[in-house]
This record gives sequence, C-alpha cells and structure tokens, in this order.
Amino acid sequence: MSADHPALALRVEPLAPEFAPAAAALAAQLGLPGADATAEFAVQVGPDGVQLVELGPGAPGPIRVDFVAGAAAHRRLYGGGAGQMIAKAVGLQPGVRPTVLDATAGLGGDAFVLAQLGCAMTLLERQPVVATLLADGLARAAADPEVGPIVARMTLIRGNAIDTMAAWADEPPQVIYLDPMFPHRDKSALVKKEMRLFRPLVGDDDDAPALLAAALPLASHRVVVKRPRKAPAIAGPAPSYVLEGKSSRYDIYAKKSLKAKADPA
Repeated sequence: MSADHPALALRVEPLAPEFAPAAAALAAQLGLPGADATAEFAVQVGPDGVQLVELGPGAPGPIRVDFVAGAAAHRRLYGGGAGQMIAKAVGLQPGVRPTVLDATAGLGGDAFVLAQLGCAMTLLERQPVVATLLADGLARAAADPEVGPIVARMTLIRGNAIDTMAAWADEPPQVIYLDPMFPHRDKSALVKKEMRLFRPLVGDDDDAPALLAAALPLASHRVVVKRPRKAPAIAGPAPSYVLEGKSSRYDIYAKKSLKAKADPA
C-alpha cells in the first residue's frame, strides 16, 4: 500500500475524554493533527481500539481490525480450512506449513487465515494508518484465549516492502504473498466501505512490478500474487500457473517444491 499519507485531510481524535492522552500520542506518532483540525477522515481512539472513519453525513461506518469477532470469526469457524484456495496457492498440504511473508498486509485478513492454518507469518505494511489499525487489532486479539495463539504466529513490520525485501538479512521466507491494491469491482457492502475509506488513503499500488521483482529473488520456494479474476498479470515474468476462483485468482511463481520435513530417525 502507498508509502505515506497522500494529500488527504486526516486527523486523530478521542471518542471520550479518557482516550485523549492515547489519541495525542498516536497523533504525534503518525504526524497528524488532533481533533480540532478540519478533516475528511479521522483516526479515532476509543473503547473498541483504533478505527478509521470518514466524516460527514452519509459516510459509512468505521473500519477497525477485529480478529476475534465478525467476519474473521466466521471465516475462522466456517471458512473451509486447508481446502481454501489461498491455502492451496501458498502450498499447504499434509505436513507442510511454509513460512510466509505477506508483503502487502493491509488489514491482515489473509495473513490471519494462513496463521490459523499453522503458517508462521511476517506481515509488512507501509501505510502508517493502516499499520496502526493492524497493530491495534493484533494487540487486542492477543488477549483472547482462542485467537491469541493464532496471532502469536503473526509478526508485523512497519515499512516499505520493496526496501525491506531488498535489505532482508534473516532466513528467507519460503513463500512471499502479494495482494497489491487494484480497482476492485466487487459489489459487496464490506468491500465498498473499505474501498471508500482506503482508496483515498492508500491509492493503487503502481509499483506492483517492483514488488514482484523484489519478491522473486527473496522467496525460497514460491511467490503468490492475488489478483481480480479478469485483471492482467503483474508486468514481469509470467506466472508458472494460476488458480482461478469466482472473483479472484492466484498467480503462482514457483521456484521449487514445498515438501514435508522428514521425521528425525
């Protein structure tokens, strides 16, 4: 997602007086004005954590990261487990749970699915407000007895994915997962609300080819790119193969096979 705040009127505000100190600290961290500033959008600090909301009449409700309830809980309980297309794209199979770098983490939904299925996840998010929402959601989920062990497998890094991958000094991830921002045409209310709030904030990922170019030499086994079903592939090498669903697809750039670790003798 886009690196910094674009030309957008954005402020940080508390939802009650007791949250004023936390809101002031967050405003300083993000380099944003406080509640008195005129703005189109607000990062709000309140009893349910940190949320992003569009201001003004007719605006949709706020967006926050919630791994415990709502859509994340429904998918965790009824999403299909390792039979989901994302699991197949990343290479999950009996005895195989690869280490995955999600280089375009966003709100962490896909990373949470893979962490639930047993993958050790590293999440990269460069847009400061989005990273703040994600960090807040992870912190709240860590206290939940059921979800805490899942998010314990999710490590968030704030920063530019291209630069971070180029300077990577740790053991390479087996799989790198990319879901660059693209003009979505999904008609669902959730996607429309998220896009209405996120599009002005993060824009499109015009550097998607550079993301792919940085990911390919770093991943030890494969790079997976999520795309709208009818969208063109990212400029660069052609994918090795494609998994196609009803509204989206996964372009897989295979380097070598993922295999289960042999049991020690």
